[in-house]
Amino acid sequence: MAIRNIAAVVSGMDEEYPYQIIQGINTYAQKNSINVSYFSAFGGIIDNRQFDTGEYSIYYLPDLSDFDGAILFTNTFSNLEMRNTIIDKVKASGIPSVIFECKDHDEFYDIGINNYSVMKKLVDHLIKKHGAKIFNYVSGPASNPESIERYRAFRDALEENEIEFDEKNRKFNGLFRSYDGIKAAEAFFDSGLSLPDAFVCANDSMAITLMNGLQQKGYRVPEDVIVTGFDHTFNAQNSFPKLTTVKRPLFKSGEMAMRTLMDLLEGNSVPKSRHIEAEPVFSESCGCREEETYDIREFKKNTYMRIESVYTNIHMLNRMIAGLASAENLDDCIAVLEKQLRVINCDEFSLCLVKDWENAYSTASEEETGTYPPVMTAPFIIDKGKKTSVASFPSRNLHPIPMTTGGNISYFIPLHYTQRCLGYYIMTNNDYPIYSLLCHTMTMCIGNAIDNISKLNVLDPLCKIYNRNGFFKYAGYIFKECLAEKSPLSICFIDMDGLKAINDTYGHNEGDFAIKSIADAINSACDSINICGRFGGDEFIVIGRGSEFIDKFKQDFDAKINELNRECAKPYPLSASVGCITEVPEKKDDLFELIQKADKIMYEAKKAKRKNRI
Repeated sequence: MAIRNIAAVVSGMDEEYPYQIIQGINTYAQKNSINVSYFSAFGGIIDNRQFDTGEYSIYYLPDLSDFDGAILFTNTFSNLEMRNTIIDKVKASGIPSVIFECKDHDEFYDIGINNYSVMKKLVDHLIKKHGAKIFNYVSGPASNPESIERYRAFRDALEENEIEFDEKNRKFNGLFRSYDGIKAAEAFFDSGLSLPDAFVCANDSMAITLMNGLQQKGYRVPEDVIVTGFDHTFNAQNSFPKLTTVKRPLFKSGEMAMRTLMDLLEGNSVPKSRHIEAEPVFSESCGCREEETYDIREFKKNTYMRIESVYTNIHMLNRMIAGLASAENLDDCIAVLEKQLRVINCDEFSLCLVKDWENAYSTASEEETGTYPPVMTAPFIIDKGKKTSVASFPSRNLHPIPMTTGGNISYFIPLHYTQRCLGYYIMTNNDYPIYSLLCHTMTMCIGNAIDNISKLNVLDPLCKIYNRNGFFKYAGYIFKECLAEKSPLSICFIDMDGLKAINDTYGHNEGDFAIKSIADAINSACDSINICGRFGGDEFIVIGRGSEFIDKFKQDFDAKINELNRECAKPYPLSASVGCITEVPEKKDDLFELIQKADKIMYEAKKAKRKNRI
């Protein structure tokens, strides 16, 4: 029987809502030898648009038409544009697809609950049982269907009980993230408003951190204020006080999504929507007493394991950060990563990088982002515990080593530095990406380390400006721009004077100081939109836009050299010979040939200096 391959698209897998559903999906998949590939990012977390661009690159990686079916967690996306992009990609693929909590697309099969009715029951309980009249509300994303339905139920329950709601001041717009509860508490404290009778939160993650924030300020829950959530997560069941919330069988939702897909693939009749019953759980945070139904020994075991896991992962992360910070090349980086994978018992892992990752560092335009090249490299693979690598593989294959068995669970996580896509890694048959809150931190550390290594490949280590390789890579942007716009291009070739005499008389340390000082003066005179680099030895080059560039550069460069000579008071003068040209480039022109013209002019200037000295 052919092995089925399913794609799952999700954001923020480490939150407990997707975690429980993913567990249901994975259990069904492994029992039935189905491969599942999760494409996941952590966008919308650190409020940085460039960072989010890098994160979202992973969603452009798969060709979904290569899969047998798809499962969409689009309700985990706070970014509406990205959510719509994913939905359009899945529709274009034509594969059978299941979506959670969304009935807006006829092409998809929906798994969900009645968010409206169960939230309404919860709010009615607060009003009629506990006499609540003044409410604060913490919502999910404004465009999220579940968030919309829960808020609509909240407002309707208040209206039917003739209770007014101050939406402007008592509603906080969150994104379903834990940190939103902290921000909601801070917003309330800053508002100067009186304490409400109840905070109603659109999910448990926000409710728990909000409740903690209130308790830290001395407010008692529920004696002073009620707090409620939605989802009945592990933390909600074990919070203090225990959270009043809504219980829905998330694990069962995951299993049902997989069964739906398999029925569709086998040609069975499937209803467009399948609903699972949800019910409110009235517990300690609203003043009710829920009968305990779980084993206290199992609770202690789970809590102990979670605490130990956090400690282990923090120690691992600290070692990893220290190791990656000192990595000078990719082999160093891989050695550190290999040690950390042993700690989390991961024996199936692939580090997949864009082919020119060494040159991926650039201050070029933000528009150069996102998609993966047709061919990639995998310099580090652990396959069934054995270390290997693949020099080149088609990115459409996703895995550098093709899978030949079923029942594998793979997590695809993007690697990037701000908006610059560096590649991705794959962790297979290990749930670290969904159970550890530190997975995102580990991923950022890897991306930062690879970015630092790529900088070493284009930056001169002594002068901290571009080396020859880096200069030609990024000077090419300016050359092409001036060629396209038929605008003047200015080039200055600079050669330091008297380096041999400094080295012979005062030693090579002084020679290095002099080279770096000239480089600092050049970098200071070359504004941020133009490019400078060390061409080799004591030779430097600058490229700039416009015919006015040269005069300003030479003036600023001379001023900086004079300043350095005054401040350093060395027994030798810092000086350099400069040759410059300005031309409007044509198609027949070559950048290197134009540089040689500037070099010749510099050489004539240096000869003239020697004559004057004689």
